[in-house]
Amino acid sequence: MTALHRELHLAAHFPGVNNTTVWADERSGSQIDFTSFEHLARTAERGLFDFFFLAEGLRLREHKGRVHDLDVVGRPESITVLNALAAVTDRLGLAATVSATFNEPYELARRLASLDHLSGGRAGWNVVTTSDAFTGENFRRGGYLDRADRYRRAEEFLHAARKLWDSWTPDGAARPVEHTGAHFTIEGEFTVPRSPQGHPVVIQAGDSAEGRDFAAASADVIFSRHGTLEAGRAFYADVKARLAAHGRHPDDLKIMPGVTFVLGDTDAEARERAAEIRRQQISPQNAILALERIWGRDLSSYDPDGPLPEIDPEPDSTLAQGRVRMDDPLEIAARWRALSKAKGLSIRQTVIETTGRQSFVGTPRTVAEELLRFVDLRAADGFILVPHITPGGLDEFVDRVVPLLQERGAFRTEYSGRTLRSHLGLAEPIWKG
Repeated sequence: MTALHRELHLAAHFPGVNNTTVWADERSGSQIDFTSFEHLARTAERGLFDFFFLAEGLRLREHKGRVHDLDVVGRPESITVLNALAAVTDRLGLAATVSATFNEPYELARRLASLDHLSGGRAGWNVVTTSDAFTGENFRRGGYLDRADRYRRAEEFLHAARKLWDSWTPDGAARPVEHTGAHFTIEGEFTVPRSPQGHPVVIQAGDSAEGRDFAAASADVIFSRHGTLEAGRAFYADVKARLAAHGRHPDDLKIMPGVTFVLGDTDAEARERAAEIRRQQISPQNAILALERIWGRDLSSYDPDGPLPEIDPEPDSTLAQGRVRMDDPLEIAARWRALSKAKGLSIRQTVIETTGRQSFVGTPRTVAEELLRFVDLRAADGFILVPHITPGGLDEFVDRVVPLLQERGAFRTEYSGRTLRSHLGLAEPIWKG
């Protein structure tokens, strides 16, 4: 019998440094206390999710020369947290974001291989590059690499890491490693036997042309940002089409956009809750912060409930440090002004209207059907859920949406394997002896 729906994959992102988390909510807990990580991970495993996903920050973001007081203050090192979670979970994959710009292949390959052994084959690595000199001030090299060089370094970094993971034969014999490239020279021996799943799963989050090519050549999962059906289908088709050039099958790469959700007993109630959450996420203070990021100016004297500034942005401003640079601020300002004028919106209302919003809103049944529609229409292979509450924001989804996905035959009712690769339906890498 033909299945009615494609298989759907789910992962959980620990909320923190983003514009999603509502820290003012009385249900919000600590972002550094281990019980917060444990709660979300146990909930994800109870929901039979593929993996738990941690972002990374190598420097706390600043605004006007000081740590932004509406942001997370304090970020534990991700792989350390995942090693601890390996002891309190059994099947859930454990993935960390780690920069290929400010690490070394041998050291990181060893840490990831160790996590893979401690967890029984559940490790994943979200490969990112780091561009800003502000973050680079914490490292001897500084932030000198341009975009193309960052991706070349990342490609060589991953290639070297895979050489190290393959340096032990499947039957447990160690061999010397030799690698000479533009960025790294390695001559030695790796200390950790071959991973229980061959290699840790590789995740990639870049959306540029370089990022898409890198993912098509080397990644197992893409953490994408395309939350609408149209954008998701275009991205999905583009990236999947690139795989053949690298001798890969479309199923070798899973595309999983980061999404949010709001549930209610009726669709109307869910929409009302979503609107309230947006007002919490974009408080008056956060509205001015968002405006200052675009304008590159101190706008603290402006009324969040008043009109947009008439002055133009300063494109080369360094007012906000440690954040991804915005697109052309002059173009964004023009677009915001046009929208504000057309709809009679204040600063805060404009920010709410133009910045990220909840991806899936409705009753549990409505949300389940929309998730399945995205997957069936090939806008995604699954989703990385980003709840707006730390750490209990995933509980309602697991309790109310997952059973509906299971009823439709699109999501597992039990884990069939033990490794992250098995959860994702990915083959173990062929050992290259």
